[in-house]
Amino acid sequence: MKEVQVDVSRCVGCKSCEIACAVEHSESKELFGALFEDVLPRKRVFVQAAGECSVPVNCRHCEEAFCVRVCPTGAMYRDEASGTVQHNSHRCIGCGFCELACPFGAIARNQGSKVVVKCDCCPDRETPACVSACPTQALLYMTPEETQRRKLRSLAEQMCLPGKQKSDAGCRMPEVP
Repeated sequence: MKEVQVDVSRCVGCKSCEIACAVEHSESKELFGALFEDVLPRKRVFVQAAGECSVPVNCRHCEEAFCVRVCPTGAMYRDEASGTVQHNSHRCIGCGFCELACPFGAIARNQGSKVVVKCDCCPDRETPACVSACPTQALLYMTPEETQRRKLRSLAEQMCLPGKQKSDAGCRMPEVP
């Protein structure tokens, strides 16, 4: 299953992901049209300041999802086909238990309807809107295996000493497919 991954070193806090998310979840699916909708669309990714950095926060679709456990109506559930944690707004009573249970702060209450909203990984798209909109590629959509390979590659590159070539002694770059 692919997941939205965050590379905090690349995030510049531009909030393009927030705008793209809100537009994708609007009725019109376009920025100008979304601004004039009766009920303004809600973003499901939140860029938060963390010291000198900005961090996009979205649902991690946890394996042990506390939000699913505490939901009294079953509105929060795991979609077996995609493996993602989804939300049925028609079953939601707006109690906010899931919002309190989320360790990442990735669930927000829609003030207009009182039900919660969260990342759904844009099921009608090949790549979530937030990922497609990120100009610095701070958001990536990949499998955990792809993420691990990327981390190993980055670590291997950091191990190379400045000024050394990949073939020089002391700089051993493992080939990571």
